[in-house]
Amino acid sequence: MKKDSFIKGAMVATLCIVFSKILGIIYVIPFHSIIDTNGRALYSYAYNMYTLFLNFSTVGIPLAISKLVSEYHSLGYEDAKKRTYHIALQLTFIMAIISTVALVVLAPIIAQEIIGDIEGGNTIEDIIFVLRISASAILFVTMLSGLRGYLQGHKYITASSISQVIEQFIRVIVIIVGSFIAMKLWGTKEAVGIAVFGATAGSIAALIFLEILMIKERKKVYKHNLTEEEQKLTNKYLLKQLITYTIPFVVVSVAVSLFNTIDMLNIVKPLVKYGKFTAQEAEMILSIISTWGAKLNSIVTSIAAGIVVAVLPNITSDYVNKDFTAINEKANKTIQMVLYFVMPMVLGLSFLSKPVWTIFYGKNLLASSVFAYSIFTAIFYSLFLNIHTIMQSLSRQKTAAIAIISALATKYLLTVPLIKLFSTISFLKPYYGSVSATILSYIVAITICLMDLHKNLHLSFKDTLNKVLKLIISCLIMYLVLLVMKQFVSLTGGRMYSCIIVAVNACVGGLIYLLVTVKMGLFNSIFGVSPISFVKMILRRK
Repeated sequence: MKKDSFIKGAMVATLCIVFSKILGIIYVIPFHSIIDTNGRALYSYAYNMYTLFLNFSTVGIPLAISKLVSEYHSLGYEDAKKRTYHIALQLTFIMAIISTVALVVLAPIIAQEIIGDIEGGNTIEDIIFVLRISASAILFVTMLSGLRGYLQGHKYITASSISQVIEQFIRVIVIIVGSFIAMKLWGTKEAVGIAVFGATAGSIAALIFLEILMIKERKKVYKHNLTEEEQKLTNKYLLKQLITYTIPFVVVSVAVSLFNTIDMLNIVKPLVKYGKFTAQEAEMILSIISTWGAKLNSIVTSIAAGIVVAVLPNITSDYVNKDFTAINEKANKTIQMVLYFVMPMVLGLSFLSKPVWTIFYGKNLLASSVFAYSIFTAIFYSLFLNIHTIMQSLSRQKTAAIAIISALATKYLLTVPLIKLFSTISFLKPYYGSVSATILSYIVAITICLMDLHKNLHLSFKDTLNKVLKLIISCLIMYLVLLVMKQFVSLTGGRMYSCIIVAVNACVGGLIYLLVTVKMGLFNSIFGVSPISFVKMILRRK
């Protein structure tokens, strides 16, 4: 395996995660047509509970492993690095076993809580069946996440990222092919059971791929003499460090969930009271913001997730070596890369909200209107995620925690007042209030973090500010071209027509944006190479 440079690692990880996310969304279309209404609900029960129990055993640990491995590798603490990895594996294995057993044992109770005595749909036995099958994936996915964290800490970003594509590809194949065959041979319960097993099959395939690559790595012999400082690092200390590094990443995951919780508690009633929506419309708006629109947002935010994979080990390594010049450069590059990709994608998806929504969920004017604005949260979440990761890499956990708490407080205090305010302004939609509260809360968190980095670590973001202004101009030029095209081609049509419209606009808009950013010198300045050389760098294996 070959270590990747910061930019190549970030881009490879991004491309792989985006591709995986797209696969994870596209499969919904054929899968929905294969299974019936009961099957969709049954799959939803299993997948949501599996995700909940999986998060319990893995959230934060892969990134914590990556940070610690990178830190000790930079210091030359090979023994401490290996012990940290083994301790992390033991911890995740224990958590995975607890989660797996808990889901299997609690399946009857969960099933009873979900449907109770309701008849005419899925039975309690059906739900128990799929919940227990989903539990089989937790152990393998947990082991896989630990191995990925170890590889990322060594800057083996490409191998880790390719394994994600393999995992998702196998999962999707099992879901589509397996559920189709099962529906023909048996029925809905069995079809959903096989679909849920797709997560297990995908994780096993990815594990085999990484283990094959690790065979050569394990054969390498590293000459290493234990220093006095390294000998002081006991297993108890390493475990404490691992847990300490894990907590901040868990806090981010919990914070994102709390954003959705605040919306769930503060959207429906104000929209009915002030926005004059029916209860059914208000509930639909909530579901779009928190669930269905969020699924489409994840395509954009996966770019940020990909860059995070490269940011953490690289900046951690520079911080250990006290190379603040490199830290300043990579922190700025991180923000610039995120905005370079995310801004035009968000603007394009907002512009194409009607055909995009039609492709995935069918025609719905209210839904597409909500999505057209809610997609803008992806810009600020992406920035927040990467800047928060930079803070963790530089051991600024306290300020990062203050930023998250401030963001949640802002979201809680502004959601209802902004819905009420927007209800009184004719050209604004009441539901824009909730989305605006989310955007403002992320801005608060981002501002706190950037001010801390500037004040305490003397990082300068003037170069990034100049490039952001040019990126905004580039996006506006792209948007104007799309507006002109709209005068000649309607954006409203059926699913197939919408696919064509989205593809054409994406190609034209993307090409215009690329040409403008190249002409303005933005592409070369941010990525250090021309677009052609950039593609060659990504594809180059050596």
